[in-house]
Amino acid sequence: MTDASYQTAPLPGAPSDASGALLAADGTPLKQRLRQAMKVSRRRAFLLVAPLLVFILASFVVPIVALLLYQGAYNDTYEARMPASTALLQQWDGVSEPTEEMAAAMVADLAAARESKEIGKVASRVNQELSGTRSLMTKTARRAAKMEPPYLAALIDRDKDWADIETWGAMKLASTSLTPAFYANAIDMKYMPDGSFEDQEEQRQIYVSLFVRTLLVSGGVMIACIFLGFPVAYLIAHLPARKANLLIILVLLPFWTSLLVRTTAWIAMLQSQGVLNDMLVFLGVTSDDSRFSLIYNMTGTVVAMTHILLPFMILPIYSVMKAIPPSHVRAAKSLGATDWTAFWRVYFPATIPGIGAGGLLVFILAIGYYITPALVGGSDGQLISNAIAYHMQRSLNYSLAAALGGILLLGVLVLYWLYDRIVGIDNMKLG
Repeated sequence: MTDASYQTAPLPGAPSDASGALLAADGTPLKQRLRQAMKVSRRRAFLLVAPLLVFILASFVVPIVALLLYQGAYNDTYEARMPASTALLQQWDGVSEPTEEMAAAMVADLAAARESKEIGKVASRVNQELSGTRSLMTKTARRAAKMEPPYLAALIDRDKDWADIETWGAMKLASTSLTPAFYANAIDMKYMPDGSFEDQEEQRQIYVSLFVRTLLVSGGVMIACIFLGFPVAYLIAHLPARKANLLIILVLLPFWTSLLVRTTAWIAMLQSQGVLNDMLVFLGVTSDDSRFSLIYNMTGTVVAMTHILLPFMILPIYSVMKAIPPSHVRAAKSLGATDWTAFWRVYFPATIPGIGAGGLLVFILAIGYYITPALVGGSDGQLISNAIAYHMQRSLNYSLAAALGGILLLGVLVLYWLYDRIVGIDNMKLG
């Protein structure tokens, strides 16, 4: 009997039609009934996960797309409040001298913005493109209603910076709502009024180095967690259940303590008058006059972050180790392998999915850490997350903060893609 005849042959006593297809009790083809049942099952499963899907879309996907990526390229602060000058600035080539018509529109807009009390927002937006223009616009707006033609001469008489074409160029950039200027600034570039890009001044090139530092610190913390977490996970996986449960509780114990408290504890441990230095002085390793500080620098950031993120590495590795049959290592030894060979050639490769999961988890958490670098990092231990927080809380440059966050998100997605291409996301196991 061929395979095809075997697959289509009806079971003895089962109802079938003239072609031999199986029928349900009501005479409907069995394949059709199965498709209907699967459709109902998929609909029921979708309805069960629908609340979670809506929550993810509302709290994660929409904010990222609408607020993060979009706001990093769109800012209508100037255009919405200075319509007359916006129309003329967008037509201006950014190279020729400003016209009297542009000056008249600027004076009218400044007077209207002063009257509506919106001049502060407009001035702050222009100041993001050229430092010092905030005070220029606010003091000019106070006299704008009393200015008389010729308006360009009146503006220059009020402040000679109005004669600088760079000032008008900054306003042209600010008047363009959809702009790559913020993303350019986030990679230490400068978007020019004529549409070209230039490098930022050397003293303002800070964000690329912060991105690089963030990646290096996150990678270093991940590697440190692997080297420290693997032996602990191995010990827990091979201890008797009672002792293993106690160690798991100790691993989970930091989760019951505030992150702020744990970070502050490292300040007391690592500072020059802290516990670690006192111990070294007591043991004679160093003298009281040569104390050193591991706080407010990159070392303190790496140490504190490694301690805080270590449980996220131990638990995935332990969960994978626990599922490895001990018979595999015993079989390797019975075939003549040494303890090291059995571990390296048989046991360790089976733990790779746990190492990959823990490494990816620790790296992604470390790349966006804020509190720990802010408290123990000082000026040398700051990461890109601290720059994002600064622009959100201090400078109020939300568009630049969104651009920095968008680039950070893109970098994480690229690294995730590389991990999937090299290791394979299907090989990652969390338990």
